[in-house]
Amino acid sequence: MFSSLTEKLELAFKKLRGQAKISESNVTDAMEDIRMALLEADVDFKVAKDLVTTVKAQAIGAEVLRTVSPGQQIVKIFHDELVKILGQAAPLSLDPPQRILMTGLNGAGKTTTSAKLANWLKKQGKRPLLLALDLYRPAAIQQLQVLGQQIGVPVFAPAAGETDPVKAAKAALEWLKAQGAGVAIFDTAGRQDLDEDLLAELKKVREIVQPSETLLVADAATGQQAVSVAQKFNEAVGITGLIMTKLDGDARGGALLSMRQVTGRPVKFLGVGEKIEQLEVFHPDRMAQRILDMGDVVSLVEKAAEEIDEKEAMKMAERMQSNKFDFNDMLAQMRMMKKLTSGGGIGGLLGMLPGMSKMKDMVSNDDAERKMKHTEALILSMTPKERQRPEIINGQRRKRICNGAGRPVMEMNQLLKQFEMMKKMMKNQGAMMQMANAMMGGGAGGGMGGLGGLLGGMGGGGKMPKLPPGMKFPKF
Repeated sequence: MFSSLTEKLELAFKKLRGQAKISESNVTDAMEDIRMALLEADVDFKVAKDLVTTVKAQAIGAEVLRTVSPGQQIVKIFHDELVKILGQAAPLSLDPPQRILMTGLNGAGKTTTSAKLANWLKKQGKRPLLLALDLYRPAAIQQLQVLGQQIGVPVFAPAAGETDPVKAAKAALEWLKAQGAGVAIFDTAGRQDLDEDLLAELKKVREIVQPSETLLVADAATGQQAVSVAQKFNEAVGITGLIMTKLDGDARGGALLSMRQVTGRPVKFLGVGEKIEQLEVFHPDRMAQRILDMGDVVSLVEKAAEEIDEKEAMKMAERMQSNKFDFNDMLAQMRMMKKLTSGGGIGGLLGMLPGMSKMKDMVSNDDAERKMKHTEALILSMTPKERQRPEIINGQRRKRICNGAGRPVMEMNQLLKQFEMMKKMMKNQGAMMQMANAMMGGGAGGGMGGLGGLLGGMGGGGKMPKLPPGMKFPKF
């Protein structure tokens, strides 16, 4: 997500950080680098120009020139202006009649996103309903039905052979009445290109449905076409929000900035993968931090709170504290990690940590998941006694365990070495408490303290990465 833009911005800011004093000349040079970085990321020309002009005007002010770390202050200015462009966080409107109209071009992921949104609403305790109104794309209705079945959500399908979207919309409303209360999500038709016929149909459908939300689903790789697409949809049907999809597969992502700025409509959700649960609520400040490689610690903590059982984490921390670490604990740790990485893999998790954007690109999610599966297979092939007392695993037992797991003995030897290293670390009170705090989120009163310590350890030197003046890591 934004990896190309993040890298280029980092290079531009690095030049400024090396300056003892910021002059108008080197600010101008840096702003030109930033402008090019934004354009290469497919940010609209006018949006890029306005952003750079605003940052430059503030950066060459007398107040900035007198600061101790002017380079860092410019990063702060850029961050604040980026947040302004990204807008305010806007929750999904679920006011009556609780109807959401999904619009967009073909290929943007409307159908999948409709199901993702239904799945998200279900987790919020709502009763979502899916209604298929795409009468043109082959198998679009069947796709929505399959997705609805997967997540346990009722799906309306038009009569076989129906070609009139207006009739289909009216039939959908009749079905909706019979279903009773619920949040209705209407998946509409798209086109390969924006044309007047599509917009005319959408207007008619919108008049019938009378939605409380009209969301434009847009592909992050739309590029420079993003502005015209957003403007035309907004003029035709009055969109109330944006959902950007495929942000996991596009290194540029500038369409998000462009569409938000030209429509003035809030980005409500981000599609960050193909899986049904890979839909994130959009937070402007967190996105700005990700773009500037400051991480997204808040989302990481929220994900941990959602995925990890607190009692189980506390129990494991107590065992670590009393030096009772065995293969059962190692297996439990791995399963916790699996839950945390279920959305975007190891790389997605690293992307939420400050200063880790480069590292996440070096990590193969497939390799990491495969290695975890192999390790889990080896542990599950052990007897309960072997898991509790690894010291009894001799050569004969190793062969038996490897035969059961279908893995080579070499991997078993590596696993035992890894386990011994972890157990030695448990004896180190400082390291042990750091890991325990990290898993528990710092304990009852510590909040982010434990996780902060772990992040510092990963970065080297046991310190948190520095942020520009005036910016702080979130406290909980």
